[in-house]
Amino acid sequence: MTTIPCGTGRERPVRLSEETRRFALESMKGKYGDEARATPAVSLDGIADFDALPPDERYARAIETIAAECPLRFVSGERIVGSATLGAAIDHVVPAFRGGHAVLSSVSHVTLGFGRILTLGLDGIEAELDRYADLPYTAYLKRAATAFRLWHARVLAGSKEKNPVCYEILSRVPLKPAETFYEAVQSLWFTFAFTRLCGNWPGIGRIDEMLGPYLEADLAAGRLTIDEAREIFAHFFIKGCEWIVTNTPPGTGDAQHYQNIVLSGIGADGRDVTNEVTYLVLDIIEELGISDFPVTVRLNRRSDERLLRRVAEVVRYGGGVVAVYNEDLILESLARVGYPAETARRFANDGCWEVQIPGETYFIYGPFDGYSLLMRDVIGLPDHVRDFSSFEELWEAYAARLRSYADEVFRAVWSGRGFYDDAGEWHWVNSGPPCAVISLFTEDCAKNGRSYYEGGPRYTVFSPHIGGAPDAGNSLHAIDVLCFREKRVSFRELTELLVRDWEGAEDLRQYAKERIVYYGNDDEEADGYVTRILDTFADAVLAHAHETPVLFIPGVSTFGRQIEWAPGRIPSPMGTRRCAILSGNASPTPGTDAEGTTGVLKSYCKADLKKQVSGAALDIRLHPSAVSGENGIAALSAMFRTFVALGGFFMQTDVIDAAVLEAAREHPEEYKTLSVRVSGWNARFVTLNREWQDMIIERTSGGTL
Repeated sequence: MTTIPCGTGRERPVRLSEETRRFALESMKGKYGDEARATPAVSLDGIADFDALPPDERYARAIETIAAECPLRFVSGERIVGSATLGAAIDHVVPAFRGGHAVLSSVSHVTLGFGRILTLGLDGIEAELDRYADLPYTAYLKRAATAFRLWHARVLAGSKEKNPVCYEILSRVPLKPAETFYEAVQSLWFTFAFTRLCGNWPGIGRIDEMLGPYLEADLAAGRLTIDEAREIFAHFFIKGCEWIVTNTPPGTGDAQHYQNIVLSGIGADGRDVTNEVTYLVLDIIEELGISDFPVTVRLNRRSDERLLRRVAEVVRYGGGVVAVYNEDLILESLARVGYPAETARRFANDGCWEVQIPGETYFIYGPFDGYSLLMRDVIGLPDHVRDFSSFEELWEAYAARLRSYADEVFRAVWSGRGFYDDAGEWHWVNSGPPCAVISLFTEDCAKNGRSYYEGGPRYTVFSPHIGGAPDAGNSLHAIDVLCFREKRVSFRELTELLVRDWEGAEDLRQYAKERIVYYGNDDEEADGYVTRILDTFADAVLAHAHETPVLFIPGVSTFGRQIEWAPGRIPSPMGTRRCAILSGNASPTPGTDAEGTTGVLKSYCKADLKKQVSGAALDIRLHPSAVSGENGIAALSAMFRTFVALGGFFMQTDVIDAAVLEAAREHPEEYKTLSVRVSGWNARFVTLNREWQDMIIERTSGGTL
């Protein structure tokens, strides 16, 4: 039934035309990414004295050149038009080179205000700019809009001959407000594609809330059938695969261009936004297996059973494409730090899963390894070892270091973003590259006369993210048991063993590994160490939340950095060796969870995750046999309900057999489209290097210490 392996042995249903399915397959096989790579960038060499121009002027010239000179692509049979055709954009730079090299960086970890292009059109957005014509930055926003118009005119002219249907639609949008579903899909794609063409990697946001009213009106008026709508909409997702290349160099994986989508939940008015577009997204992802749009569904205590079932059905295909938010908890979390209720209800995510308000937020996060903070900074391994006479003395030292670390980060952040003058007035500092295209689709940049990077958006957010908290908590637990309660070894003797990587103490190492219960098994004592760390860290960050206009909020993540951190990691008191790859995000240390998914979920939810305002991710891996048949769907639906009821924040679930991953590693040519959830993104497994593949396989099969 399908040529797309999904690692579960299930056949994907067929709803779309054969022509659309062929278009999807050639896109996912790399045809259009290869074309883009062939023309990486336009040239800026012909612009006299380019290097002497002010940064915003250099950026304006680059965007104008891209709009005027980029190749245009028209594919026979495509239902929507407009393509990001310059290959350097795939590398997260503005694809305009000088002397053969990129000269301007681009923006990610942002979800733009794409809904405004649907309701206002570019004409309406430019009319708003006219109200701020006296502010100097407005000139650059207008030039970004003019470049958008230029690219639109070129694509429109080409469409007249190559795609008459799209020509008719593109003659109205995105310049004018969309009036039909087809127009809305084309307008949204075209605007999104322009931001990508300029090198940016933005999220899309709440696509069903944006597009649902148009589809419902068309269906009610008989202008469109649901099957016709699905066919049109599928091309939106297929076009989003245009940066896949045939042979991605192995690394951290492809499909991580941060084009995230959020579904369902309540809108600003408090009413459920779930609609036919919600289910069309799930239909298309299920059938085509496209992993390039990570989807997160906002669930709450009132979520409809039909939605839960549909999410479960799609999750069963694997690929990690669909994750879930606990909307109830997140809204309470955002309210705690001062977001108005109507604003909070609009939340989506950035390029991964960190919560932000679309079109109103500049967001950046700073990750750190909480495990190394304990082992190196507090205990002093390997060269400056301290001694502790009690567990509470050790804990107080670690808690103090967590607080001082939060203080250090806060001072560094606000001093880099702005300053208070002697009169107590805040002055923003431009802390990033020119980015008028991003600022154009970010509310308040025009009104404030400042760019996305210099306090233009309504919210400027910095979020320190703790990683390795489960590893630090487990290590504290092991120290408490081995040194202070059971007194099997003194604290000094234990640190000496760790310096020697447990040499000569294999029996004790095995005892630490096998006999102590750790985080992830619904054990009150074991989970308490991790909960204490997360609460202490969050409180330390939130103490600074409103001291400046930079909103300072905590989060929990690794985003795969457990690989990056491994070479510098000390052997652990819980029995792991030097340089071990340990926990990801807020998930248990590999090999320590023995009580199944429910035990992991209960442990994760014991912390007050409302404090982790930016987010706290839990990774769940399930074998296909665990979710087979009607019982499997019921089990997944129940897991989602439990996640909400217990107070989870964000959960990404992948269904995969480690044996399939092993086969894909040995025969990558046969598994080109096999997708896995890496952390905040999806990747085709064969585009991961050996180290990343090993980590995915180990955590899928349960792992070993």
